[in-house]
Amino acid sequence: QVQLVESGGGLVQAGDSLRLSCAASGRTFSTYGMGWFRQAPGKEREFVATISWNAGSTYYRDSVKDRFTISRDNAKNTVYLQMNSLRPRDTAVYYCAARTGPLGSSVPSEYTYWGQGTQVTVSS
Repeated sequence: QVQLVESGGGLVQAGDSLRLSCAASGRTFSTYGMGWFRQAPGKEREFVATISWNAGSTYYRDSVKDRFTISRDNAKNTVYLQMNSLRPRDTAVYYCAARTGPLGSSVPSEYTYWGQGTQVTVSS
């Protein structure tokens, strides 16, 4: 069992930066692929970024490439999402997720554990 707790969300202006953190419980964090997803009001949950167990592989949705960076610190059981040059369209609840396999994935159904989410609001 893995519990995930996100933090770092907030209200910012367009062009600002935020860093989201996701702290995981359990000793097997380093064996999981991790992902960040987001869900805006009235929309389906969508993939944002994913990272493999050893951070050797990362993958992003096109709209956040060159603005967002996913990283992880296995010693701290934490995955991060650095978000720069934020846009109003980035407004959503952001969720981190863990899958029982070493690789990341962009498919929500491949993740077993989910956090409760953290709100990110970007004003224009």
